[in-house]
Amino acid sequence: MLSDLSGWAITAVAVLGVLSVAAGVAVFVVDSMARATFALLASFLAVAGILLALDLVYLAVVTALMMTIEMAIMAVFMIMFMMNPAGLMPMTMVHNAKGSAGTGAGAFVVLVVGIWTIDWPTRDTSRPADSTRQLGEAIMGSHMLVMLVIGVGLFATILAGTVLATARGRYDRFGAGLTAQRPDDPVPGGLPR
Repeated sequence: MLSDLSGWAITAVAVLGVLSVAAGVAVFVVDSMARATFALLASFLAVAGILLALDLVYLAVVTALMMTIEMAIMAVFMIMFMMNPAGLMPMTMVHNAKGSAGTGAGAFVVLVVGIWTIDWPTRDTSRPADSTRQLGEAIMGSHMLVMLVIGVGLFATILAGTVLATARGRYDRFGAGLTAQRPDDPVPGGLPR
């Protein structure tokens, strides 16, 4: 496949690959959930750029759209629900640092050895005229109704989770006009004022 690519495409794949890995490493280096979210988004967008350079336009657009929306939703939920405001307070992104580093390094070595030693198949047939249509039919052909139902179900789950988690809004504690001297909390606690 690399022999089919132009010089700019090979350069783009190399640069975006390095950028993707660097952004992926940044997910575990930065000290807040919000920054980790946007580092992960940068990594996924670099992968979408690689797919675009490989002339896989459909997969590139789907990856970019899906990951952008997913990371935006994750950032919104962090701002709404985290005790750590907006996920911006310093915190560690890695638990069991030595164990996870060893596991990650071992998995990396196994994958790299597998990539370079496997006997990859070669294409015997010519490329289809419309590979995007062929891919869409292969993925969605007999599963379109299932995917539509799952999409509506996931959207309903997100809405229901938000409604259930925010039965009391941020401003309900001090009354509609925010005039109460003490918050009306169902469970007392917090710091004295």
